[in-house]
Amino acid sequence: MKLLCTYQQEFIEAGCDEAGRGCLAGPVMAAAVILLKDFYLQGLNDSKKLTHKQREHLRPIIEAEAIAWAVAAVDHTEIDQINILNASFLAMHRAIEQLKVRPSYLAIDGNRFKPYPQIKHSCIVKGDGKYLNIAAASILAKTHRDEYMANLHQDFPAYNWQQNKGYPTIAHRKAVISNGLSPFHRK
Repeated sequence: MKLLCTYQQEFIEAGCDEAGRGCLAGPVMAAAVILLKDFYLQGLNDSKKLTHKQREHLRPIIEAEAIAWAVAAVDHTEIDQINILNASFLAMHRAIEQLKVRPSYLAIDGNRFKPYPQIKHSCIVKGDGKYLNIAAASILAKTHRDEYMANLHQDFPAYNWQQNKGYPTIAHRKAVISNGLSPFHRK
């Protein structure tokens, strides 16, 4: 199925998605991306449908060719205070705030969102597999978060975050049992 560029055509639209919601450690990160109405990039799709190598290839092209893009994080301590759902919304809000061009419409991946002040939005279930701007946001959120976790891995190699990126793999769970929680684990 060919992805459409945007959800609607009338307003400047930012696609938004997050990465790291289901992790045991590290931040949740979100991206907001505004693309040209006729934007096309071969291979651009939902980050979960792509390999690490494909995502890494697409990231600099998206960053170079987008009208505007931003990535923002909510760290593990904030997640513990406000819960992961609210942290996901907050990360998206922070990414939207950082955009150099203000959108008039938001296309949000998923089924829920806390409205951003004075910008209309639509929630699109599996939107990262339907719209290029959300797919681009999914790739930026995922690659920036993966890079962050790979860097954290240097100081905490026991948890193998370079490989599992903080997700609850069997090996990651065993590492937590053996080593206890790191300062970056969510509680």
